[in-house]
Amino acid sequence: MRPTIKTRLEQPRPAGADLAGDRGTMRAVEVTSERQLRLTDVPRPADPAPDEVQIKVRSVALNHIDVWGWRGMAFARRTLPIIAGAEAAGEVIKAGCDVTDLRPGDIVSIYGARTCGTCPACREGRDNFCETLEGMYGFHIDGFLCEYANVPARIAVKAPPGLDAVGAGLAPITFGTVEHMFFDNAKLRAGETVLVHAGGSGIGSAAIQLAKAAGAVVITTVGSEEKAVKARALGADHVINYTKERFESRVRKLTGRRGVDVVFEHVGPQTWPGSLLSMARGARLVTCGSTTGIMAETNLNLLFQQQLKLLGSFGCTRRNMADAMAKLAAGVVKPVIDTTISLEEIDTGLKRLESRQVFGKIVVAI
Repeated sequence: MRPTIKTRLEQPRPAGADLAGDRGTMRAVEVTSERQLRLTDVPRPADPAPDEVQIKVRSVALNHIDVWGWRGMAFARRTLPIIAGAEAAGEVIKAGCDVTDLRPGDIVSIYGARTCGTCPACREGRDNFCETLEGMYGFHIDGFLCEYANVPARIAVKAPPGLDAVGAGLAPITFGTVEHMFFDNAKLRAGETVLVHAGGSGIGSAAIQLAKAAGAVVITTVGSEEKAVKARALGADHVINYTKERFESRVRKLTGRRGVDVVFEHVGPQTWPGSLLSMARGARLVTCGSTTGIMAETNLNLLFQQQLKLLGSFGCTRRNMADAMAKLAAGVVKPVIDTTISLEEIDTGLKRLESRQVFGKIVVAI
């Protein structure tokens, strides 16, 4: 079924909207069923709780989790309709009475999941290991494709001076995920060679820049000559058009048959076997996703004989977000924006992302 989006004038006032009182309403994009969206009016949030801040959402970056949420995922435990949007930043307009480190006017990047804040992992700053996770914003619980949102102050990470909401809005998933993959899990070091898959994707374009800034030699794959030019401009040392040659063969040639030290994986079955063949002895493969499916064969002989290390990586920490924003503010890396759209154009944005015709990020300006 073709995805549709209706304007708020075509939608009835949501049930309970009359209870909003003086708060009024706000615009929001909701997922109502499989591949069905609506732009509608919903009640604006009440004043924030003592430990919360209320944020005027300024920028939302689209990700594959938004595509999956829009498509409908059998394993997702959620109740529809749900406000979409997982990666966002905005301006604090109200702070709860217990909040001391944020105030109105601050630009903040919002962590992509509502974590408990009290389990051992959360207390250690490892929110992506939360034991009682309430859910991912925009996928399990209401997200940020709306005008205002209340969130726990602890997951609103203040942006450094000079960084706007567009840059801050790429920290929770785009740059934060890559920070966690490269530096917490793969332990990437200067002088190493890294293979970045899908260099034209949002996290791929971030990975090229972060790896290069760390002093690595960067090999990346893309699906067109146009994307190859853009990947080189971001700093990639070698670019492989996987539609014209097998990337693993080219990687072996580029490295003198040695292979790379780190593979940055997020594609899945289509690249998994070749990724293993691209690795040097003792190399690390770190993966954060599987956009082409969830099942892939692994050559176990290759795994143990070459002493390869396979690392799973999920999300990021708030420290990763802060580190990413510091690099963005300093100009070490930059946002790579494919398209900027409005709430009314979410239908177009999701279809463009699903088609894999993007280079960088699709950003919703609110």
